[in-house]
Amino acid sequence: MNDKYKNITDRKKKLLNKSIVLWLFINISIFVANAQQDPQFSQNRFNQLTVNPGFAGSSGLINFSLLNRYQWVGFPGAPVTIVFNAEAAAHIIGENDGIGLSVVNDVIGFEKNVSVGLNYSWRKKVGKGILGSGLSLGLMNKNLDMSEINRWSDFDNFNLTDPGLPQGKASSVLLDIGAGFYYQCKNFELSLSARHLNQPTLLFDETGRYSLRRHYYMSGSYTVQMANERFEVLPSFFFKTEATTWQADVNVIVQFDKRIWGGLGYRVKDAIIMTFGTELWNGIKFGYSYDISTSSLSRYNAGSHEIFLAYSVLLNKKRTHKYRSVRFL
Repeated sequence: MNDKYKNITDRKKKLLNKSIVLWLFINISIFVANAQQDPQFSQNRFNQLTVNPGFAGSSGLINFSLLNRYQWVGFPGAPVTIVFNAEAAAHIIGENDGIGLSVVNDVIGFEKNVSVGLNYSWRKKVGKGILGSGLSLGLMNKNLDMSEINRWSDFDNFNLTDPGLPQGKASSVLLDIGAGFYYQCKNFELSLSARHLNQPTLLFDETGRYSLRRHYYMSGSYTVQMANERFEVLPSFFFKTEATTWQADVNVIVQFDKRIWGGLGYRVKDAIIMTFGTELWNGIKFGYSYDISTSSLSRYNAGSHEIFLAYSVLLNKKRTHKYRSVRFL
Protein backbone atom coordinates (compact mmCIF):
# COMPACT_ATOMS: atom_id res chain seq x y z
CA MET A 1 0.00 0.00 0.00
CA ASN A 2 2.83 2.36 0.89
CA ASP A 3 4.64 1.59 -2.39
CA LYS A 4 1.45 2.22 -4.35
CA TYR A 5 0.92 5.54 -2.55
CA LYS A 6 4.56 6.50 -3.17
CA ASN A 7 4.23 5.77 -6.91
CA ILE A 8 1.09 7.89 -7.15
CA THR A 9 2.80 10.72 -5.26
CA ASP A 10 5.86 10.54 -7.55
CA ARG A 11 3.65 10.70 -10.64
CA LYS A 12 1.85 13.74 -9.23
CA LYS A 13 5.17 15.46 -8.54
CA LYS A 14 6.37 14.79 -12.08
CA LEU A 15 3.08 16.04 -13.51
CA LEU A 16 3.37 19.20 -11.40
CA ASN A 17 6.99 19.65 -12.51
CA LYS A 18 5.97 19.24 -16.14
CA SER A 19 3.16 21.76 -15.68
CA ILE A 20 5.58 24.29 -14.19
CA VAL A 21 8.05 23.81 -17.03
CA LEU A 22 5.29 24.21 -19.60
CA TRP A 23 4.09 27.37 -17.82
CA LEU A 24 7.65 28.70 -17.90
CA PHE A 25 8.01 27.80 -21.55
CA ILE A 26 4.79 29.54 -22.53
CA ASN A 27 5.72 32.72 -20.67
CA ILE A 28 9.25 33.08 -21.98
CA SER A 29 8.92 31.27 -25.32
CA ILE A 30 10.57 32.64 -28.37
CA PHE A 31 7.64 33.25 -30.65
CA VAL A 32 6.16 36.75 -30.89
CA ALA A 33 4.06 37.11 -27.73
CA ASN A 34 2.08 39.86 -26.06
CA ALA A 35 4.19 39.92 -22.93
CA GLN A 36 6.84 42.10 -21.34
CA GLN A 37 10.33 40.99 -22.33
CA ASP A 38 12.60 43.35 -20.37
CA PRO A 39 14.11 42.31 -17.02
CA GLN A 40 12.27 43.23 -13.85
CA PHE A 41 13.88 45.19 -10.98
CA SER A 42 12.86 46.37 -7.53
CA GLN A 43 15.48 49.09 -6.83
CA ASN A 44 14.47 51.09 -9.90
CA ARG A 45 15.56 54.44 -8.49
CA PHE A 46 19.18 53.21 -8.63
CA ASN A 47 18.78 51.70 -12.09
CA GLN A 48 17.40 54.57 -14.18
CA LEU A 49 20.07 54.48 -16.89
CA THR A 50 19.08 50.94 -17.90
CA VAL A 51 15.69 52.16 -19.17
CA ASN A 52 16.19 55.92 -19.73
CA PRO A 53 19.16 57.49 -21.56
CA GLY A 54 17.91 60.94 -20.51
CA PHE A 55 19.19 60.14 -17.01
CA ALA A 56 22.85 60.25 -18.09
CA GLY A 57 24.80 63.05 -16.42
CA SER A 58 21.94 64.13 -14.14
CA SER A 59 23.93 64.00 -10.90
CA GLY A 60 27.02 65.89 -12.14
CA LEU A 61 29.16 62.98 -10.89
CA ILE A 62 30.83 59.99 -12.49
CA ASN A 63 28.72 57.05 -11.29
CA PHE A 64 29.39 53.33 -11.49
CA SER A 65 26.84 50.77 -10.37
CA LEU A 66 26.39 47.01 -10.33
CA LEU A 67 23.04 45.32 -9.71
CA ASN A 68 22.44 41.59 -9.39
CA ARG A 69 18.90 40.15 -9.27
CA TYR A 70 17.86 36.57 -8.50
CA GLN A 71 14.17 36.30 -9.28
CA TRP A 72 11.81 33.55 -8.02
CA VAL A 73 14.51 31.64 -6.15
CA GLY A 74 13.88 27.89 -6.41
CA PHE A 75 11.76 28.12 -9.55
CA PRO A 76 13.03 26.10 -12.57
CA GLY A 77 14.74 28.37 -15.11
CA ALA A 78 14.03 31.52 -13.09
CA PRO A 79 15.56 34.83 -14.31
CA VAL A 80 19.02 35.88 -13.15
CA THR A 81 20.07 39.38 -14.21
CA ILE A 82 23.30 41.38 -13.83
CA VAL A 83 23.45 45.07 -14.78
CA PHE A 84 26.49 47.34 -14.98
CA ASN A 85 25.93 51.08 -15.50
CA ALA A 86 28.39 53.96 -15.85
CA GLU A 87 27.38 57.57 -16.54
CA ALA A 88 28.74 61.08 -16.17
CA ALA A 89 28.30 64.72 -17.13
CA ALA A 90 30.47 64.97 -20.25
CA HIS A 91 30.37 68.52 -21.70
CA ILE A 92 30.95 67.12 -25.20
CA ILE A 93 28.57 69.29 -27.22
CA GLY A 94 26.94 71.50 -24.61
CA GLU A 95 27.66 72.55 -21.05
CA ASN A 96 25.16 70.11 -19.56
CA ASP A 97 25.22 66.99 -21.72
CA GLY A 98 25.93 63.53 -20.37
CA ILE A 99 27.05 60.11 -21.56
CA GLY A 100 26.45 56.60 -20.25
CA LEU A 101 27.18 52.92 -20.76
CA SER A 102 24.74 50.17 -19.81
CA VAL A 103 25.54 46.44 -19.95
CA VAL A 104 22.86 43.86 -19.12
CA ASN A 105 23.33 40.08 -18.86
CA ASP A 106 19.91 38.44 -18.56
CA VAL A 107 19.39 34.68 -18.28
CA ILE A 108 15.87 33.25 -18.18
CA GLY A 109 15.40 29.56 -18.85
CA PHE A 110 16.76 28.64 -22.27
CA GLU A 111 17.18 32.32 -23.24
CA LYS A 112 20.46 34.16 -22.59
CA ASN A 113 20.79 37.81 -23.62
CA VAL A 114 23.68 40.24 -23.39
CA SER A 115 23.00 43.85 -24.35
CA VAL A 116 25.35 46.82 -24.50
CA GLY A 117 23.99 50.35 -24.91
CA LEU A 118 25.65 53.73 -25.36
CA ASN A 119 23.63 56.66 -24.02
CA TYR A 120 23.77 60.38 -24.69
CA SER A 121 21.64 63.09 -23.06
CA TRP A 122 21.36 66.79 -23.73
CA ARG A 123 20.28 68.74 -20.66
CA LYS A 124 18.73 72.19 -20.39
CA LYS A 125 16.99 74.29 -17.76
CA VAL A 126 13.19 74.10 -17.95
CA GLY A 127 11.22 76.00 -15.34
CA LYS A 128 12.67 75.35 -11.90
CA GLY A 129 14.42 72.16 -12.96
CA ILE A 130 16.63 70.47 -15.55
CA LEU A 131 15.29 68.37 -18.42
CA GLY A 132 17.50 65.65 -19.88
CA SER A 133 16.61 64.42 -23.38
CA GLY A 134 18.46 61.26 -24.32
CA LEU A 135 19.05 58.66 -27.00
CA SER A 136 20.52 55.18 -26.70
CA LEU A 137 22.08 53.01 -29.37
CA GLY A 138 23.04 49.47 -28.57
CA LEU A 139 23.46 45.84 -29.56
CA MET A 140 21.79 42.78 -28.07
CA ASN A 141 23.27 39.31 -28.44
CA LYS A 142 20.31 36.94 -28.08
CA ASN A 143 20.97 33.23 -27.57
CA LEU A 144 18.31 30.49 -27.44
CA ASP A 145 19.05 26.87 -26.51
CA MET A 146 16.00 24.61 -26.43
CA SER A 147 18.03 21.65 -25.15
CA GLU A 148 18.33 23.47 -21.81
CA ILE A 149 14.68 22.78 -21.01
CA ASN A 150 15.49 19.14 -20.19
CA ARG A 151 17.57 20.27 -17.22
CA TRP A 152 14.44 21.39 -15.36
CA SER A 153 12.38 18.19 -15.62
CA ASP A 154 12.42 14.97 -13.59
CA PHE A 155 11.95 12.92 -16.71
CA ASP A 156 14.09 12.34 -19.78
CA ASN A 157 13.60 13.44 -23.37
CA PHE A 158 11.08 16.21 -22.76
CA ASN A 159 10.55 17.05 -26.42
CA LEU A 160 8.97 20.18 -27.91
CA THR A 161 8.17 19.83 -31.60
CA ASP A 162 6.58 23.19 -32.41
CA PRO A 163 7.77 23.97 -35.98
CA GLY A 164 8.00 27.65 -35.03
CA LEU A 165 10.69 26.91 -32.45
CA PRO A 166 14.36 26.08 -32.98
CA GLN A 167 15.12 22.47 -32.11
CA GLY A 168 18.69 23.29 -31.11
CA LYS A 169 20.46 26.61 -30.67
CA ALA A 170 19.75 29.97 -32.27
CA SER A 171 21.78 33.15 -31.90
CA SER A 172 21.79 36.63 -33.40
CA VAL A 173 22.93 40.19 -32.75
CA LEU A 174 20.18 42.81 -32.88
CA LEU A 175 20.37 46.59 -33.16
CA ASP A 176 18.45 48.25 -30.30
CA ILE A 177 17.38 51.91 -30.11
CA GLY A 178 15.83 53.81 -27.20
CA ALA A 179 14.95 57.35 -26.11
CA GLY A 180 13.87 59.13 -22.95
CA PHE A 181 13.27 62.29 -20.95
CA TYR A 182 14.34 62.84 -17.35
CA TYR A 183 13.19 65.94 -15.45
CA GLN A 184 14.50 66.85 -12.01
CA CYS A 185 14.11 69.75 -9.65
CA LYS A 186 14.76 70.22 -5.93
CA ASN A 187 12.24 67.72 -4.54
CA PHE A 188 10.72 66.09 -7.61
CA GLU A 189 11.79 63.72 -10.42
CA LEU A 190 9.85 62.47 -13.44
CA SER A 191 11.05 59.99 -16.06
CA LEU A 192 9.52 59.02 -19.44
CA SER A 193 11.25 56.63 -21.85
CA ALA A 194 10.87 53.95 -24.49
CA ARG A 195 13.07 50.96 -25.35
CA HIS A 196 13.32 48.81 -28.51
CA LEU A 197 11.91 51.62 -30.66
CA ASN A 198 12.98 49.78 -33.82
CA GLN A 199 11.45 46.48 -32.58
CA PRO A 200 14.32 44.29 -33.85
CA THR A 201 13.54 40.73 -34.94
CA LEU A 202 15.58 37.53 -34.69
CA LEU A 203 14.79 35.03 -37.47
CA PHE A 204 15.63 31.33 -37.22
CA ASP A 205 14.77 28.18 -39.16
CA GLU A 206 12.00 28.71 -41.74
CA THR A 207 9.03 29.77 -39.64
CA GLY A 208 10.37 30.95 -36.30
CA ARG A 209 11.10 34.47 -35.21
CA TYR A 210 11.56 36.49 -32.01
CA SER A 211 10.65 40.18 -31.97
CA LEU A 212 11.45 42.67 -29.23
CA ARG A 213 8.30 44.67 -28.60
CA ARG A 214 8.49 48.39 -27.91
CA HIS A 215 8.43 49.03 -24.15
CA TYR A 216 7.34 52.26 -22.45
CA TYR A 217 8.38 53.44 -18.98
CA MET A 218 7.19 56.14 -16.61
CA SER A 219 8.41 56.80 -13.08
CA GLY A 220 8.42 59.60 -10.55
CA SER A 221 9.37 60.44 -6.98
CA TYR A 222 8.89 63.26 -4.49
CA THR A 223 10.95 64.11 -1.42
CA VAL A 224 8.99 65.13 1.69
CA GLN A 225 11.10 66.89 4.35
CA MET A 226 10.02 65.94 7.89
CA ALA A 227 9.96 68.24 10.91
CA ASN A 228 13.20 66.60 11.99
CA GLU A 229 15.41 67.64 9.06
CA ARG A 230 17.48 64.49 9.35
CA PHE A 231 14.52 62.45 8.09
CA GLU A 232 12.97 62.43 4.62
CA VAL A 233 10.13 60.40 3.12
CA LEU A 234 10.36 59.49 -0.56
CA PRO A 235 7.15 58.17 -2.16
CA SER A 236 7.68 56.92 -5.72
CA PHE A 237 6.11 54.90 -8.53
CA PHE A 238 7.38 52.91 -11.50
CA PHE A 239 5.18 51.91 -14.44
CA LYS A 240 5.98 49.95 -17.60
CA THR A 241 3.99 48.55 -20.50
CA GLU A 242 4.44 47.20 -24.01
CA ALA A 243 0.92 48.42 -24.93
CA THR A 244 -0.67 45.05 -24.16
CA THR A 245 0.13 44.25 -20.55
CA TRP A 246 1.38 46.55 -17.79
CA GLN A 247 3.19 46.47 -14.47
CA ALA A 248 3.26 49.06 -11.69
CA ASP A 249 5.28 49.49 -8.49
CA VAL A 250 4.53 51.93 -5.66
CA ASN A 251 7.12 52.52 -2.95
CA VAL A 252 7.67 54.55 0.20
CA ILE A 253 11.24 55.02 1.45
CA VAL A 254 12.28 56.67 4.72
CA GLN A 255 15.77 58.18 4.58
CA PHE A 256 17.96 59.26 7.50
CA ASP A 257 20.75 61.82 7.00
CA LYS A 258 20.55 61.10 3.23
CA ARG A 259 22.69 58.12 4.11
CA ILE A 260 20.55 55.28 5.47
CA TRP A 261 17.23 54.27 3.93
CA GLY A 262 14.62 51.57 4.16
CA GLY A 263 11.06 51.06 3.05
CA LEU A 264 8.28 49.01 1.54
CA GLY A 265 6.83 48.69 -1.94
CA TYR A 266 4.10 46.83 -3.75
CA ARG A 267 4.18 45.49 -7.29
CA VAL A 268 0.57 45.16 -8.40
CA LYS A 269 -0.57 41.52 -8.40
CA ASP A 270 3.00 40.30 -8.06
CA ALA A 271 4.98 41.05 -4.90
CA ILE A 272 5.57 42.97 -1.68
CA ILE A 273 9.01 44.60 -1.74
CA MET A 274 11.22 45.24 1.27
CA THR A 275 14.34 47.32 0.72
CA PHE A 276 17.13 48.96 2.68
CA GLY A 277 20.52 50.50 2.00
CA THR A 278 23.26 52.81 3.14
CA GLU A 279 26.08 55.00 1.92
CA LEU A 280 29.08 53.21 3.39
CA TRP A 281 31.80 55.82 2.94
CA ASN A 282 32.85 58.52 0.48
CA GLY A 283 30.46 57.80 -2.33
CA ILE A 284 30.05 54.03 -1.95
CA LYS A 285 26.43 52.86 -1.68
CA PHE A 286 24.97 49.45 -0.93
CA GLY A 287 21.35 48.37 -1.27
CA TYR A 288 19.33 45.19 -0.88
CA SER A 289 15.74 44.29 -1.64
CA TYR A 290 13.64 41.18 -1.08
CA ASP A 291 10.41 40.46 -2.94
CA ILE A 292 7.71 38.33 -1.33
CA SER A 293 5.64 36.85 -4.14
CA THR A 294 1.88 37.38 -3.93
CA SER A 295 0.96 35.86 -7.30
CA SER A 296 0.07 32.22 -8.00
CA LEU A 297 3.83 31.56 -8.32
CA SER A 298 4.28 32.12 -4.58
CA ARG A 299 3.85 28.37 -3.96
CA TYR A 300 6.79 27.55 -6.21
CA ASN A 301 9.50 30.04 -5.22
CA ALA A 302 11.22 31.50 -2.17
CA GLY A 303 11.01 35.14 -3.24
CA SER A 304 13.46 37.34 -5.16
CA HIS A 305 16.75 38.88 -4.03
CA GLU A 306 18.38 41.99 -5.47
CA ILE A 307 21.75 43.45 -4.48
CA PHE A 308 22.98 46.88 -5.54
CA LEU A 309 26.46 48.44 -5.25
CA ALA A 310 27.51 51.88 -6.50
CA TYR A 311 30.47 54.24 -6.41
CA SER A 312 30.57 57.94 -7.27
CA VAL A 313 33.47 60.18 -8.30
CA LEU A 314 33.30 63.98 -8.43
CA LEU A 315 33.96 65.36 -11.91
CA ASN A 316 36.12 68.50 -12.05
CA LYS A 317 37.12 70.38 -15.20
CA LYS A 318 40.77 70.43 -14.11
CA ARG A 319 40.98 67.06 -12.40
CA THR A 320 38.92 64.12 -11.27
CA HIS A 321 38.97 63.11 -7.62
CA LYS A 322 37.04 61.03 -5.17
CA TYR A 323 33.53 62.16 -4.37
CA ARG A 324 33.43 63.31 -0.77
CA SER A 325 30.00 63.52 0.83
CA VAL A 326 29.36 66.56 3.05
CA ARG A 327 28.32 64.11 5.75
CA PHE A 328 31.92 62.94 6.08
CA LEU A 329 33.79 66.24 5.81
